[in-house]
Amino acid sequence: MPTKHHWTTTPITADILRGALDTERTANGVLPHRLPASARAQCTDGQLAMVEAQPSGVRLVFRTRATAVELDALATKRVYRGAPPRPDGVYELLIDGRLAGQASAVGGNTLTIDMTAGTAEQQPGAPDTLRFPDLPHGVKTVEIWLPHNEATELVALRTDAPIEAVPPGGRRVWLHHGSSISQGSNAASPTTTWPALAASLGRVELINLGLGGGALLDPFIARAMRDTPADVISIKMGINVVNADLMRLRAFGPAVHGFLDTIRDGHPAAPLLVVSPLMCPIHEDTPGPAAPDFTTLHTGQLAFRATGDPAERASGKLTLRVIRDELARIVTQRATEDSNLYYLDGRDLYGAADFDELPLPDQLHPDAAAHRRIGKRFATAAFTANGPFADRSS
Repeated sequence: MPTKHHWTTTPITADILRGALDTERTANGVLPHRLPASARAQCTDGQLAMVEAQPSGVRLVFRTRATAVELDALATKRVYRGAPPRPDGVYELLIDGRLAGQASAVGGNTLTIDMTAGTAEQQPGAPDTLRFPDLPHGVKTVEIWLPHNEATELVALRTDAPIEAVPPGGRRVWLHHGSSISQGSNAASPTTTWPALAASLGRVELINLGLGGGALLDPFIARAMRDTPADVISIKMGINVVNADLMRLRAFGPAVHGFLDTIRDGHPAAPLLVVSPLMCPIHEDTPGPAAPDFTTLHTGQLAFRATGDPAERASGKLTLRVIRDELARIVTQRATEDSNLYYLDGRDLYGAADFDELPLPDQLHPDAAAHRRIGKRFATAAFTANGPFADRSS
């Protein structure tokens, strides 16, 4: 005979939500945003609007004696016309830091994207109930990590015992900005994106501003980082600038300086780590833009290719090698007056040997196994005793 629960419904408010910089009250519930409204107002790009509302690193956190938890959620599923179906987003429940359950929301809104025509059309759907039963008795800290790649409106949270917020401050806060790889593209779940893994190993609270296609040195993102409380900060930049063929070398260097200047306005002494791009053979020596390679769709895998001309590097077009050299030069220059500024070559996280062993399935994004490797290597490079993010408070 099924257990009869006496449910308590708790409003979803900022005190139980971590990793979001803003929330929006919708007709259905609460939509977490990873960029504040002031930043969203300064860019009308549909890609950025889509990815910043995908709650990578965002989680509900509370203390409770509950043995059953239910979350009503309205997911927005992406469908790429002509491509194989995408897997459903994963919601993960952790108890005292350990995985205790996974679920996916069925139905929901559908966003159909036609990459050839450059159009997107959304069809409304209904919320689903995610159930996490049979949790252990006793007081515990519960976290529900939201999908890293699927927007979700939080409609209702129910538990069979009251909950209370967990006050912040127990751990240092790590603020990270990067591209789709940092957001978690091709990772298996929200707690196994490389930043989530690195945060767990480094015992820090993650705010993940990894934005698919959106690491473009936008000033409004730098201002959002400036205004967000954090103890340690990293920015992983370069691949999207090449993908989008957004700027030339003349503009790139000053844009990096400006981005760093803005962060330093709000965090003058926090350890700040600049990470250059991972190994990505199609763009090592060939400029962008990147374009979908639709010839691979029959294999069930959408891939990408570089469409630039390597000869155009002479006129300032950017490649990953050019960007790594420029980032290393800028950090070396600035570090003479900024002793808390550091550089990490992305190939130390994923390099040529890793590509041979764990190739990029679509030529741009690492797979789930590579995410795990990158997360462990970043934690070792950044959070251990000699790393820039080592905890020296004790």
